[in-house]
Amino acid sequence: MKFELDNYHRNIPDDLLIEDLVSVAKKLGKGSITHEEYNLNGKYSSTTCLRRFGSWFNALEKAQLQKTRTPANIPEEDLFKNLEEIWIKLGRQPRYQEVQKPLSKYHAGTYENRFGTWRKALEKFISYINNEETVSSEEEIKDLEVEPSTLHKTKRGINWRLRFIVMRRDNFKCKICGRSPATDPSIVLHVDHIKAWANGGETVLENLQTLCSKCNIGKSDLE
Repeated sequence: MKFELDNYHRNIPDDLLIEDLVSVAKKLGKGSITHEEYNLNGKYSSTTCLRRFGSWFNALEKAQLQKTRTPANIPEEDLFKNLEEIWIKLGRQPRYQEVQKPLSKYHAGTYENRFGTWRKALEKFISYINNEETVSSEEEIKDLEVEPSTLHKTKRGINWRLRFIVMRRDNFKCKICGRSPATDPSIVLHVDHIKAWANGGETVLENLQTLCSKCNIGKSDLE
């Protein structure tokens, strides 16, 4: 079989891209189409449309197709938790075209539709995370009173926002073995107390570290 390069579509005129979007919508009998539907039925790639028009929703608007709506019942926190999971798996800020299944529960267009643009979604996520960072340090809890029932100033549980802050600080790598989901998808990262909560350790940034599941089990065996 003859080996050939894929077609190069960078210089395709806008009107041909728009025409093909409309053609696919008509073929499927829909008023709007997704990235996946276009990639399966279109002449070009959804990535070509994204680069040309800036976003998938801009491309749909140019083609006078309907913009799909974010389901109103998806809580904002669930969208942010999903972003956190993607960020951890990649070990960096996710790109628009990466936010799709199976890596993500929701498509990037869901974030774009909810927050206006992909960039605004990221900014809202970071702002939400940073609010947690300001209340999760030794400095911030120093004046809090110890709860008589637990003998602690903080709760044992580590919420997902604080977990993300710790992993980001540790570069999304295990502090013991250095492994990361970004280079080995089988790696699962945990956030663990350095001084065990049972031994008086508090749930604050300074007393938390990122460990892979294997190293975390090994650490527990030593305690």
